[in-house]
Amino acid sequence: MNNQDILYYLAIQSAEGIGDINAKKLIAHCGSAKAVFHEKSKNLEKIPGIGSYIIKGLKDTSIIGKAEKELEFINNNNIQATTFLDKDYSEKLKHCVDGPILLFQKGNIDLKEKKIISIVGTRMITNYGKSFLEEFFLELKKYDPIIISGLAYGIDIFTHQLALKSNLQTIAILAHGLDNIYPKKHKTEAIQMQKNGGLITEFWSNTNPDRENFVKRNRIVAGLSEATIVVESASKGGSLITADIANSYNRDVFAVPGRTSDKYSKGCNQLIKSNKAAMITSVKDLEYILNWETEKSSAKVIQKKLFVDLNEHEKSIYEYLLKGGKQNLDSIALDCKYPIYKTATVLLNLELKGVAKPLPGKMFEAI
Repeated sequence: MNNQDILYYLAIQSAEGIGDINAKKLIAHCGSAKAVFHEKSKNLEKIPGIGSYIIKGLKDTSIIGKAEKELEFINNNNIQATTFLDKDYSEKLKHCVDGPILLFQKGNIDLKEKKIISIVGTRMITNYGKSFLEEFFLELKKYDPIIISGLAYGIDIFTHQLALKSNLQTIAILAHGLDNIYPKKHKTEAIQMQKNGGLITEFWSNTNPDRENFVKRNRIVAGLSEATIVVESASKGGSLITADIANSYNRDVFAVPGRTSDKYSKGCNQLIKSNKAAMITSVKDLEYILNWETEKSSAKVIQKKLFVDLNEHEKSIYEYLLKGGKQNLDSIALDCKYPIYKTATVLLNLELKGVAKPLPGKMFEAI
């Protein structure tokens, strides 16, 4: 997009009362961000969700001046602005109805044809969380994934540091503008990751890192990724909000289990208990549920056994696959009325018994 296009996206962002969902409605109806400001009010009123309050905000003459000032900041600070219609905008985020209409980024970010995972958790990281992540990254780096987190204290910054040490592209999603770094203590890592990864935000310059902005940025953390991993969390916290958002986007969620007496394992244990997350103890769990191992290795020839003993759950899923042909993990779990984690376990057993095989894209078929 050129400067004029970005200017009108900024103007829509600065108009009072317009969120990303209504902004997308306006742009789709009018054909472009610029056309929104030339459309007659009576025509705008016909768009579902667009009322007099929003139209009044669009007619405010001061918003163009605000947009021009922010565009000047963008151009003077080597910031890339990407709209939701650009080819460089994340394909995964495009599928999120409330994804930002405009993102700002700094660094060397390449999201194309990459495995992308988010790792989140408590700001009060324990030795247990550190130990898990250190071992996890030793196994993970062979897949060269992009690592998303939020640059906050605790799990976030430790994750970024391990990604940097492993030479993995890592991206921090910020809850403020690109004119500062919060917390300031993490400025060194923020600069380092711009060589292979970088910083992404939807917020303008001079935006404070207020509490509500952290909640808002969590949808980008979840939306950019194919899976979100919660390493440690108390019974309440921002990482649980991120997990809920990821579930609402139909993305895979994983949680690291811990002792019931540990404060910062209670949130993870609850996610697993309520079937909102699959349990993860190593990269192998990630490989299996996301089907990374199958994509990476060459196809294996599996000899079907003539007589195989199957339990009740295995029979149910095997017969479902025989009848329906190729099916994805989510559909199998939904139609067979099993939670995702149990379905994944049964499918692994069927694979080991030689009566089913995994396919790319979390697909499975009977043999």
